[in-house]
Amino acid sequence: MRFLRSCSRSSMLLLSLFVIGCSVIGGSFWDQRYGKPQPREYVPQPSSTGIDYHADVQQIFEQRCIVCHACYDAPCQLKLESYKGLLRGASTDKVYDGSRLLAANLTRLFEDATTTQEWRDKGFFPVLNERMNVAEANISGSVMARMLMLKQQHPLPTTAILPDSFTFELNRSQQCPKLDSMEQYEKKYPLWGMPYGLPGLDQDEYNLLMRWLAEGAQPGAAKPMVAQLTAVIAEWEDFLNGDDIKSQLVNRYLFEHLFLAHLYFEEAPQDYFRLVRSSTPPGEPIQRISTRRPFDDPGVDRVYYRFWRDPSTIVAKNFLPYALSSARRENWQTWFYDTEYQVSKLPSYHPDTAANPFATFMELPVGSRYRFLLDEAQFTIMNFIKGPVCRGQVALNVIQDHFWVFFVDPELMSSELDAMFLAQNSNHLQLPASVGSTLLPMTNWSRYSSLQKDYLVAKANYVQEKVERQGAVTLDMIWDGDGNNQNAALTVFRHSDSASVNQGLIGQDPKTAWVIGYPLLERIHYLLVAGFDVYGNLSHQLLSRLYMDFLRMEGEITFLDLLPPETRQAELAFWYRDAEKEVHEYLGLYQKNLHVKNAIPYKTDQPKAELFNLLKTHLQPALNHQHDIASTRLPQATQDALQQLHAASGKPISFLPQTTLIRVPDVGVFTLLHNNAYTNLSSLFREEHRRVPDEDDITLVRGIIGAYPNAFMLVSEKQLPDFVKRIQGLTSEADYHSLRDHYGIRRTDPDFWQISDEIHAYYRATQPNDAGILDYNRLENR
Repeated sequence: MRFLRSCSRSSMLLLSLFVIGCSVIGGSFWDQRYGKPQPREYVPQPSSTGIDYHADVQQIFEQRCIVCHACYDAPCQLKLESYKGLLRGASTDKVYDGSRLLAANLTRLFEDATTTQEWRDKGFFPVLNERMNVAEANISGSVMARMLMLKQQHPLPTTAILPDSFTFELNRSQQCPKLDSMEQYEKKYPLWGMPYGLPGLDQDEYNLLMRWLAEGAQPGAAKPMVAQLTAVIAEWEDFLNGDDIKSQLVNRYLFEHLFLAHLYFEEAPQDYFRLVRSSTPPGEPIQRISTRRPFDDPGVDRVYYRFWRDPSTIVAKNFLPYALSSARRENWQTWFYDTEYQVSKLPSYHPDTAANPFATFMELPVGSRYRFLLDEAQFTIMNFIKGPVCRGQVALNVIQDHFWVFFVDPELMSSELDAMFLAQNSNHLQLPASVGSTLLPMTNWSRYSSLQKDYLVAKANYVQEKVERQGAVTLDMIWDGDGNNQNAALTVFRHSDSASVNQGLIGQDPKTAWVIGYPLLERIHYLLVAGFDVYGNLSHQLLSRLYMDFLRMEGEITFLDLLPPETRQAELAFWYRDAEKEVHEYLGLYQKNLHVKNAIPYKTDQPKAELFNLLKTHLQPALNHQHDIASTRLPQATQDALQQLHAASGKPISFLPQTTLIRVPDVGVFTLLHNNAYTNLSSLFREEHRRVPDEDDITLVRGIIGAYPNAFMLVSEKQLPDFVKRIQGLTSEADYHSLRDHYGIRRTDPDFWQISDEIHAYYRATQPNDAGILDYNRLENR
């Protein structure tokens, strides 16, 4: 940030007194003196005040504001990743509401309204002054300025743990004051200034923001796009908008899998774009087609796929990077155009068809579709983790806290027989998205349950015939990434109500693993990404969660096929201890109809551990090791302490939060992941009654995993042995508080923002391909 003149403390004090004096008069005073509010529209222009939004203000927003105010779960829907989000303002409505009976109105920034006035019509209220552009009105008429001033006037208490008057629960009741209720808010919640529940801005940051606000909070000139991208985008848009029906079908398939992606080009990796549907062809201004779901009827005769430049700051919790290169375009050309096949007609957008990819894209080669998904398998899986379902227990309590993912080799799923099997069973593969926000969840669930059972029987018979033709089950049936693609092996961590997907086989051997083939991978996408409506009602969310049970179990039982037949039932029984009788009957369907020879050479009485080791060897050339502690060059004593922590398990671990970031000066940042153990995951409710704390364990990784840290720790190398010993000896909440007293950087710590900045700097430097702003909405107050 360049050097800027700061406002003096005395001038800020006078301005504060002015605000306090005028606020009691009420809104009518400001209407009379400065006119009625007029919604401000985005007009990018060079700064005339000496403060530039992009060069000066945005950095403070990123470091101090966006850590809470980003994405769908931004408090009061105040999204600060872009200037347009600031202009849109805030709303009292919640996006995440698991109890609503009717689907909510859509409020997606950049999509569901194009002007500030349209956002006002949708119930959003301003946080900037919208009256006459004078300093007094710009401060006292701005909710944002008043919130910043409130924090400066009433800093956080100096106690280590904040009092109960602060609420940090995920589903807490939010206070979203408008300008006319700010005086009441200031009196009732004097400690609730911004940043909420965290230290205030330092004086220079505060003065700069207040001066910018006083001078009218101008956006400055838009950041220019790299010049050479104009030709690159034109070339790509030409590729994605062929006129023949084969091209139109292929490009519809690509769009429905890339609509959430942060696309970037090898020529300028710092600029991110979204692939959008437009009613206008390349060369004309984009007229964006926004529908509730990407496969909904666009309402035009011809759809064009265009690249829209996204001005938003990158936040880790929804960052889905996807590179577009000449090599990738050549792959798509090979898979979808050079392959011999015919497209007879374009499918309709009727929900019964559009929500079922096995019907919509029946004429596209199965092998090509599968290769496309596998090529960036981490992205494909990460869509359901970081997409619209990334928030909330209903979406994520369907998966284990730690498991590995492998994939069926595409050579086994690319034949005409595979295409015929999917075509014959496309009705069995219907997904809940086809019924939208229904009011009859259980009736529909019974139907989908029956269809899934029929599919499992058909799949077992088909796999039986296929394996018999090849002789037996071998490790060659698992994709090895073609020897170099690191998407071949993935690790998924669930962090209570969020999750993350990482390349490589990270951590100790997990309790379960998934083996995914094309039909399962495609259904996960259309269930929880393309077909999931975050604004949908309770029934829609419930159906999606219940159906995901089927998909998880299908991935798990396919993994069981790799184990010796005589060990599978015991393993399955352990995974589903105390599960309902219906669950065991469902699980038994596939196994009962599949009897194939297993030719994997087991030699021990621990076949699952042996299988994991065999898979590691099979996949070794394609494994990603960036998070392995062993790859860190450290003194032996430090390495030993980290390995001891990595191996910790049992009841002491249950006192730890889900995700802890540990800053070790002069060494780096490590993530300590607490993996909760459960008897089973077959029930939607009473999760706490299925917990098995004695089986909890830890995964310690180099670098940052997870977008929602719960705690920060600052530990020197010399302190590591004591830190590990304290964790291994945790027996109570008091012990954990003592650990935090010694090593914790709590919300109230005066060094909080310094540590936060150091962690983000390390993140960007060591993980440049996936780093983004972390989210602090789940920081604990312990």
